[in-house]
Amino acid sequence: MVTGPAPAAFRPMPGMGGRHRQTLFGPLFRRTPGPAWTLEMWPTPDDDHLRVHLAVPDDAPAVAVLFHGLEGSVDAPYIAGLARRLRAAGLGVVAMEHRGCGAGPLNRAPRLYHLGVTDDLSLVVHEVARRFSARPVLLAGYSAGANMLAKWLGQCPDDVPDAVRAAAVVSAPFDLTVTGPHLDQVLGGFYTRVFLRTLIPKALAKAAQYPGTLDVDRIRAAKTFVAFDTYATAALHGFDDAAHYWQSVGCGQFLAGIRVPTLLLSAADDPFNPAETLPHDVAARSPALRALFPAQGGHVGFVGGRLGRPSYWGERQVHDFLLDHAMG
Repeated sequence: MVTGPAPAAFRPMPGMGGRHRQTLFGPLFRRTPGPAWTLEMWPTPDDDHLRVHLAVPDDAPAVAVLFHGLEGSVDAPYIAGLARRLRAAGLGVVAMEHRGCGAGPLNRAPRLYHLGVTDDLSLVVHEVARRFSARPVLLAGYSAGANMLAKWLGQCPDDVPDAVRAAAVVSAPFDLTVTGPHLDQVLGGFYTRVFLRTLIPKALAKAAQYPGTLDVDRIRAAKTFVAFDTYATAALHGFDDAAHYWQSVGCGQFLAGIRVPTLLLSAADDPFNPAETLPHDVAARSPALRALFPAQGGHVGFVGGRLGRPSYWGERQVHDFLLDHAMG
């Protein structure tokens, strides 16, 4: 296991100790602007494109590549916050948006994105390593993006460029066979409904691009991830159903293959990912992994400080871990 100085214990902001309060604080109340991004459209081998945002000055000693979560974008508060923090430390930052995400038009290919997609991530990391060849590359993924990142690092370790020095995996769903159906039950399916508000129209738009590829009536009627991931995600991307998709792509099964120093940061009270899915044993056995699993923090939360002056403990842990390895 990767070792280092023990961080100060996480203490939630007074009045913000609950798992749902921690989870919802950022999306509802955090308004951190990102750095001055330059948008580029990077082509993919299947005649599509990726929206890639760059803030990399010529004198940056290292470059961090960030991957957002489900239905996020470069404007997600956790991406903007970490990007600003890394830029303040002098690093360059690149943020990729998954296909169909962000402010641009729907992507062209007969696919969107899902939690097991790693070809786009690999393309971006390799291009960053090539373009900034004299500089170390650091990686960070959140939630769905964390699953993609950890899966790629562990499943395809020989594909990881030598320039990659460290990675951070935040609030990953280590076992999607647990997380998928669990999310449909939490708060009466509240979080599922929030995600489906944008996922369903996106899938219907893809069906309109490629008539006959999807059952639009079943997608339109989906009220759960079981239904949506069966009739949209699985059907569009070659899985049998939601269960087959979840079993195939959950990143926990790939962690033992990770060779790059990697921080696993998740809260035991994450309302998306039950505590029993945290990979304590795998992390303890791996020379590449550093597990940081505080009791509280919610999903991509870790909001400390005080009302009117919040602090973001998890963001600080990612920043410190990446910088510790940037020049190693």
